[in-house]
Amino acid sequence: MATFPPSSHIASTLLHRAHSPTTAETLFREKVLQRPLLLRPTSPDPQRDARARRQHARLQASHAQQKKKTTSKPRPLTAKQRRALGLYDLPPSQRKYAIYLPLHRMWCAYMREILQLGTDIQAGRRTHIDAQSAGPLLVTADFHGARVRVVRSKCVSRVGVEGIVVKEGKFVFEVVTVRNEVKVLPKEGTVFEVKIPVVEEEGADEEDKKVLEGELRHRPKPLVLEIHGGRFVARAADRVNRKFKGHYNSDW
Repeated sequence: MATFPPSSHIASTLLHRAHSPTTAETLFREKVLQRPLLLRPTSPDPQRDARARRQHARLQASHAQQKKKTTSKPRPLTAKQRRALGLYDLPPSQRKYAIYLPLHRMWCAYMREILQLGTDIQAGRRTHIDAQSAGPLLVTADFHGARVRVVRSKCVSRVGVEGIVVKEGKFVFEVVTVRNEVKVLPKEGTVFEVKIPVVEEEGADEEDKKVLEGELRHRPKPLVLEIHGGRFVARAADRVNRKFKGHYNSDW
């Protein structure tokens, strides 16, 4: 049975139980008896400590100011909240076809300008538009105010629907028809027909009245375009910076 030194120190007793007497005495002497006793910890540099306090105070002040700005600034509404409030819905008083006829005339002038249709007519030349030159201009154009008509669709009940585009989303055209009805037309799987007058017609107000009354009058033959809605699945603002390549469409 092992014998223990007369020392009553608990550390010596535990060390003799785990180690040999020589090792236990060495560890007890170096780790316990000769261990330095720090009566007062090392004091930090007063200058560095003051600098740290100033930096901490500035950081807290900047955080408090930033938090005050963020809390006072109102948060924008989410898409769900906007839909619930109906911010983008047309009120019944604005669902009138006649209200958007001036917008349609502005759109026709806008398209004649980007396609340069008026210069050919004034010069006495025949207007010629091909897909290579006009295609990139059409896909990046804004269609708010365009008069579109569905000529082909995977949903046959939509064929023949015609109206002026009052709102263009990423996936749909929202139009107002002659019957003062709002129709939502999906772009995917739909081909739209768009007519652009090659010259600006005089007496547009009287003409619009006759169009509303269902009367026809002689007018120059317009430029008729077919737009595949599946290639327009993007917002009007996003299409401006995108590059489109012509390719074969196997949907039809």
